[in-house]
Amino acid sequence: MIRSLAVAALSAFSLAVPASALAQAVDDGLSGYRLVWSDEFNTDGLPDPAKWTYDTDRNAAGWYNNERQYYAANRPENARVENGVLIIEARRERLDRTTFPDWGNQEYTSARLVTRGLGEWTYGFYEVRAKVPCGRGTWPAAWLLPAGNFNWPAGGEIDILEHVGHDPGQVHGTVHTTRYNHSRGTERGGDMRVRDACDAFHRYQVLWTPEAINFGVDDVGFYSFRNDGRGNPDTWPFDHPFYMILNIAVGGVWGGAEGIDNNAFPQRMEVDYVRVFQRPAD
Repeated sequence: MIRSLAVAALSAFSLAVPASALAQAVDDGLSGYRLVWSDEFNTDGLPDPAKWTYDTDRNAAGWYNNERQYYAANRPENARVENGVLIIEARRERLDRTTFPDWGNQEYTSARLVTRGLGEWTYGFYEVRAKVPCGRGTWPAAWLLPAGNFNWPAGGEIDILEHVGHDPGQVHGTVHTTRYNHSRGTERGGDMRVRDACDAFHRYQVLWTPEAINFGVDDVGFYSFRNDGRGNPDTWPFDHPFYMILNIAVGGVWGGAEGIDNNAFPQRMEVDYVRVFQRPAD
């Protein structure tokens, strides 16, 4: 079952993205991929601690990118599994400092789940089946950051899915490197219209090989970032392990570009599953 799932997903995806970007993967044989990690979210309660931990905000001023949320840990109001689905929920609320001594007076709570130290991979096919929130001011994401000691963006970043509530249904896939990043206005990525992204589950996908990083939704590719082959980590740092992140930010330079609709909260991102496939050689 696992093998057939990997073959079906990768074969369908290979028909949609540019053939040149997947030439090496096809030559290697897509049937060589196998499922190496997944969370199907079949057990109700807090997220599985064997697979996920929490990245929390301990800065009273907030989070990166001028975001407005407090990221809580082990708090079911912000991250829980119900009926086979992971729910990450952003809420407008103020907390009790007795219970949350590191709370920084933020007006919004949320969660940022990471597999750092628990699940880390180099290359592979990544699929996140999710439904995103559309409230103005929300900024949900499923993405990858490098394991180890890297200062952003030197180690790279792969955004499998980003969505901002003020532009509902437009989903984005992006890479960031030292040369190509949003701080310089040089990030590299693409976007795709998914009109019911906030109402229905879709499969957000990345196929990452030594030659390219390809982005797609429901087996339809929309962007390919290719290795320039020069061995320059400023442009291609994607040759070391990365870990998975799932979160909803509130506000920020992009998510809050058109303000925050306080009446829209709470807002949820629902995740049906996260799956990682690799070739044994990877």
